[in-house]
Amino acid sequence: MEGNKHPSTSGLTAVKLSLPRKLADTIKLYYKHKYLFLMLLPALVWYAVFYYGPLYGIQLAFKDFRIVDGITGSPWVGLKHFERMFSSTNDFGRILKNTLIISFYHILFGFPAPIVLALLFNELRFKLFKRIAQSISYMPHFLSWVVLSGLLLTMLSPNHGIVNQLLSLFGMEPIYFLGDPAYFRFTLVVSSIWKEIGWGTIVYLAALAGINPQLYEAAHVDGANRWKQLVHITLPGILPIIAIMFILRVGDLMDAGFDQVFNLYNAGVYEVGDIIDTYVFRVGITKMQYSFTTAVGLFKNLVGFLMLLSANYLVKKSGQEGLF
Repeated sequence: MEGNKHPSTSGLTAVKLSLPRKLADTIKLYYKHKYLFLMLLPALVWYAVFYYGPLYGIQLAFKDFRIVDGITGSPWVGLKHFERMFSSTNDFGRILKNTLIISFYHILFGFPAPIVLALLFNELRFKLFKRIAQSISYMPHFLSWVVLSGLLLTMLSPNHGIVNQLLSLFGMEPIYFLGDPAYFRFTLVVSSIWKEIGWGTIVYLAALAGINPQLYEAAHVDGANRWKQLVHITLPGILPIIAIMFILRVGDLMDAGFDQVFNLYNAGVYEVGDIIDTYVFRVGITKMQYSFTTAVGLFKNLVGFLMLLSANYLVKKSGQEGLF
């Protein structure tokens, strides 16, 4: 018995002695890199104020908010607003369906678009043309959806828009892209790709730059053409980055793009374009139903969190490195 006690006792003593030492080493490490942490401080404050601070308002989803009583003084009502959300199948079912469909289209067509463009940029050998093409592709990212919506309204106008003018040259009837429910989702996806495709290539171009050039030289000596080099060297080289970006994109599955939809939609396309974010804004602000729309927003974020965990699990199961 005594022989069994000594090792465990000495082990606990060693752990107790090692903890202050580890703490001291950690403090020394932090002090050594104090200027790096000082540079990180503004970002931490920004996250604390704009991301973690608003979490205080989540309790509105479980209260009947009254302005005169404030958030803390309003009465608790349990899951009343969640029950109302699921019972109002017409509105909630419509916005949930629209959100999922539009987000699915964004992933299906929008996610691979920057990868394809980055691979095309990587194949360009004329450097000046490559830089000009990259710069032009980045430009729409720096414009807000308020500005872009004005451009799109002009370009897609059924009477004077350049797109419909081109369609008329082929004998086609004018299309009301932003007013016809049959074309609204298509317009959303295409305009979103146009805005972000160039900016999205930056990550993949950085990953492509990290691939060892000797691999291409060895493949060239072995007789591999550009297509085989792409399949056997380039794509495997950027696959970990693709996996990480896919996880992040799936985590935003319930985020179909408030700014874009809000600036482009109208009452004529509510049936196919109204998403959770625009519904929360319209009902929560204009009709002052703060508690109900907080419950809807909380549901959206919980689903997004579960989707993030699921995507991370599936990616790790496939042999790639996940986020955590």
